[in-house]
Amino acid sequence: MSKKNKKLDSISQNIQSGDQKPMTTNQGVKINDANNSLKAGERGPSLLEDFILREKITHFDHERIPERIVHARGSGAHGYFELYESQKELTKAGFLTDVGRKTPVFVRFSTVAGSKGSTDLPRDVRGFAVKFYTDEGIFDLVGNNMPIFFIQDAMKFPDLIHSVKPEPNREIPQAASAHDTFYDFVSHATETLHNQIWLMSDRAIPRSLRMMEGFGIHTFRFVNEQGKSNFVKFHWKPLLGVNSVSWDEAVKISGADSDFHRRDLWEAIEAGNYPQWELGIQVIPEEDEHKFDFDILDATKLIPEEMVPVQRIGKLTLDRNPDNFFAETEQVAFHPGHIVPGIDFTNDPLLQGRLFSYTDTQLSRLGGPNFHEIPINRPLENPHNNQRDAQMRMTINKGQTAYFPNSIGGGCPFLSQISEGGFSSYQEHVSGNKIRSRSSSFNDHFSQPALFYRSLKDHEKEHLASAYAFELGKCTYEHIQLRMLWIVNKIDQTLGQNVAKKMGLEVPDKIDMPINQAIGANMDPIAQQPGDPLHYLESSAALSQTFLSSEDISSRQIAFLVAPGFDHQNHMRMKDELERQNAVVHLIAPTGGEITCNAQKQHKIDATLLTTESVLYDALFIPGGQQAVQILSKQGKAIKFINETLKHCKAIAANNEAESLLEMTYVKDFAEDQAIFINKEPSEFIAAIAKHRNWKREPKVQHIPV
Repeated sequence: MSKKNKKLDSISQNIQSGDQKPMTTNQGVKINDANNSLKAGERGPSLLEDFILREKITHFDHERIPERIVHARGSGAHGYFELYESQKELTKAGFLTDVGRKTPVFVRFSTVAGSKGSTDLPRDVRGFAVKFYTDEGIFDLVGNNMPIFFIQDAMKFPDLIHSVKPEPNREIPQAASAHDTFYDFVSHATETLHNQIWLMSDRAIPRSLRMMEGFGIHTFRFVNEQGKSNFVKFHWKPLLGVNSVSWDEAVKISGADSDFHRRDLWEAIEAGNYPQWELGIQVIPEEDEHKFDFDILDATKLIPEEMVPVQRIGKLTLDRNPDNFFAETEQVAFHPGHIVPGIDFTNDPLLQGRLFSYTDTQLSRLGGPNFHEIPINRPLENPHNNQRDAQMRMTINKGQTAYFPNSIGGGCPFLSQISEGGFSSYQEHVSGNKIRSRSSSFNDHFSQPALFYRSLKDHEKEHLASAYAFELGKCTYEHIQLRMLWIVNKIDQTLGQNVAKKMGLEVPDKIDMPINQAIGANMDPIAQQPGDPLHYLESSAALSQTFLSSEDISSRQIAFLVAPGFDHQNHMRMKDELERQNAVVHLIAPTGGEITCNAQKQHKIDATLLTTESVLYDALFIPGGQQAVQILSKQGKAIKFINETLKHCKAIAANNEAESLLEMTYVKDFAEDQAIFINKEPSEFIAAIAKHRNWKREPKVQHIPV
């Protein structure tokens, strides 16, 4: 079906879904004029009695609700979770024990620091929150695309966010960590270093929301029917692999399409290329809680997969876009405290703080304690309790009693025994004095950042060093730059020296305390740290993005650079092979509308050189055709398009006369490149697309001016 026919079909469906009902006011009164307000004469004053105008404007004036303090910019989708094998030995949670279930879910992805209107591609952590609508109630797995968090105790969360948000005196920069206040905080709160080095890595600029991992961050508990507890960490492993863009691309994508990730997710689902992740768990027996060189309750630490393998136990599939962004994606309310029998909390001090904070923020955003009655937040079974009234109450409760115990209401709603599914908290023995302190087992802030860096591939290490140099280069206080260089060098000397070289600075031998006497030497976190990082592992393969690769190119966006007279045979041969692999082909030409190929067939152009950019595509193909090549050779944007694709290490293929076009670009200097194909089989091009990028090309393309 052509795109035009698809649009017409969509319009027809929209009309049908509207049931062709007449327009009414919110009180049900039919409206016969929605274009003009009520006036005293055609040019007279508008009348206050115009209740239709007043209702419409009043509703419009109150359409916005407070945006989230963090994770304001988000994208969501519906789907389902299916279990591979019962986990009843570990948990009594029904959706993790009943392999016959298909548990509905809603997933929201988000950036953290930016406002609702910011770009999709800042250097930032990404939220990965999953709401499971289980038969036992709502379970929210509220995580990120990085397995650790910046801080260890919720007391410091407002400070962290205040530091990374736009500076309060001038409200800039937006959705960016490259500024003084963030690095002033990081350099004094070294517990942030592990998450911060992940933020400097390619993980912070994903190619797609569908191509990033997700993590539950905290250590939770599984509790089985016998009451036995095991510690557990949650992982989401994308079946499309883990891939990122370069920083240069991220900056340009933000200008070319600031909705890049949101559009990518929506279009993939609409096309039937449903994103999928496998749910993995790391299980730690309770008796092994203290066997590691780090504390498993420390949210700034991960458990390397070499120490505790990830078991993949089920699959998440997203197969339906929201019907209304505001009603669903904007109003969905996640909470790490939404758990079901068989899952429980631990003493992680960051998690404990989140259990308070998430309820508190929903009260502010969604108008009161009845946010669970908004459709996207409702459990499968309607709640039954004695809670009544409050703002925006939807339920009309019947009966005389709203208290427990009672006899007038027959004792209802009644309590459930544990054996009948009643929730019961794990009976952990707890004792101790009230104290504002932190366990010494949380004190090592350098070992895991060092492990992360050692585990990266060479191109990832180079990207990370460049990110540090860029971010610190944006700081205007030299003492913050030098303090951070000293810290980065403490993580890894090779990294520290590389960053310093890129900045044109020297790593200092020591760091001076800031002028502010409120931060005394005894309060300086660095002074409390061990001298050298521990080496409990030389490296962990899973910490590199290359660990999760995929040969699947479905939904990859392939640009075909064409002009009138392009080679039809080459075009169709490549197009058929790519679409057989569920890749998406876009025809890019100097002009829009339809153009004629050398077989005198008409082809609809998807975008013009004026309206698109190479950074929006995963690979480039030029089918050739003498007339087409002559036209393209006179288009400066076409030459730029090719050079930029080359510089970003993407696969390039060309046929016949198109080789002469490549001779006009820097491609001519890369004859031996493993991801450049001239008159080769489509299968070779497809294999290169599956590898995402030829990063070996990167050191050789730095000179290309685009």
